[in-house]
Formats: sequence, C-alpha cells, structure tokens
Amino acid sequence: MIPNVFNKSNQLFIDSREVAEMIGKRHDNLTRDIDGYVKVLSQNSILRADQFFIESTYEAGTGKSYKHFLLTRKGCDMVANKMTGEKGVLFTAAYVTKFEEMENKLRPNIPQSLPEALRLAADLAEKNEYLLLENAQKNQMINELQPKASYYDLVLQNKSLLSISKIAKDYGMSGTKMNKLLHQLGIQYKQGDCWLLYQKYADKGYTQSKTHAIDSDKSRLHTYWTQKGRLFIYETLKNKKGILPIIEREECAS
Repeated sequence: MIPNVFNKSNQLFIDSREVAEMIGKRHDNLTRDIDGYVKVLSQNSILRADQFFIESTYEAGTGKSYKHFLLTRKGCDMVANKMTGEKGVLFTAAYVTKFEEMENKLRPNIPQSLPEALRLAADLAEKNEYLLLENAQKNQMINELQPKASYYDLVLQNKSLLSISKIAKDYGMSGTKMNKLLHQLGIQYKQGDCWLLYQKYADKGYTQSKTHAIDSDKSRLHTYWTQKGRLFIYETLKNKKGILPIIEREECAS
C-alpha cells in the first residue's frame, strides 16, 4: 500500500488510519501507542510533540467523532523504529519514498547553470512587472467606480468614451505627445505600457478602463477618457499651458 501524503499548512502528513493499515495494526492500538509517545515528548522541554504528531478527529458513518493523529515524517520515523521484520521495512520504504516525492513537488526549482539562473531572473522580473501593472490597473478601476456621481456626472458618463488620440487630435497633436504632456503636468504616469492617473485624479470620473483580451492567457487594460475628463484636460491645458484646441485658436485669429 502506498500512503497518501498530504500538505496542510505547509507541512506534510500521513493519517494514522493509513499507517495502521500499512503496518497491520488496529487503529485504536496505534493511537494508544502514539498517546504514549506524545506523553513522553511533552515531558521534555526541548522536544515538541507537535513536530511528530498532531491530534485530530474524524467522523464515522454514525456521525460520532473519533480520535486520530496526523503523522509528520518524524512521527513516521518514530513508529517505524518500534517495528521489526518485513512490515517495518516495507512501511519505512513506502513513507520515505512518498514524503520525498511530495517534498520534491513543493521544492522551488533551483537553476543548475548560469543561463538557467539568468532565465529565471528574467521570468521573475517580467512576472513582478506584470503584477505591479495589474495591481495599478485594478486600483484605477476601483477608484473609477468609487465616486457617487451627480446627475451632471451621470449625463457625461453616458456619452461616448474617447481615446487620448481622439482628444489629442482636437489640439493638432499625437496621442503620444498628449500623454507626455499630461505626464509633465502631474496628471498621469506610465506603468508598463499603460497610462494611469495619479491618485489625486483617479476618483474624479475622468477615465474609464476597459480590458481587451490579447489571447486566452493575457489581456491589456486600455484607458478611455469621459466627457468630464475631456473638459478637465481642456481646462488644465488652457489655464496651465495656454494651449487651446484648434477650433478655438481659429476663432481667436478671426
């Protein structure tokens, strides 16, 4: 019989019921023996019984609860050391093999060469950058949903959303240039390849974010400006930079 080694709170265990079956012993007799081991260990100020055995309960078909133990690898060692003969050998071989299999699955992959180490470092850096971007995007989306909109805000939000390129076109500039200008004005910052509003502007209802799927595993967040955000850009550029949209420049010239 191959034991079922399971992970609980980052520690590996075998159920005492399985141990009893493997060594051909009544479970109540095994739990009595373990109670004795626990009693001895508890009297020692250095050793801790819970490093070997964790007491627990299970319910039988009748609904009544019974005691059992979860054995760590050390606990299995202690039980095995009390055994002799073929059953002891087979039990030791089985639990040692199974514990090693589970430990290998849980052990992080350690690079064995410089190229592997560099590849792992690059993967971790990319993953960390993706998590930072994802977190920033989530924060922006949360902030966009937080404010309680007035009637005026609701009217504006119900109108079409605009990309920064379309707003920039009103000023005769590219979306790239407009993004850089808004960054210089302390309105937004770039995270990865996405522009996000600084916190002081994130909950004003200036933008709405939409996620577009790239493939089955990846997606990208795109930021669109509301009509309220468009007016904010207009007032900011006009008051802080003296920049007007093309249509107003033409009116001033005529």
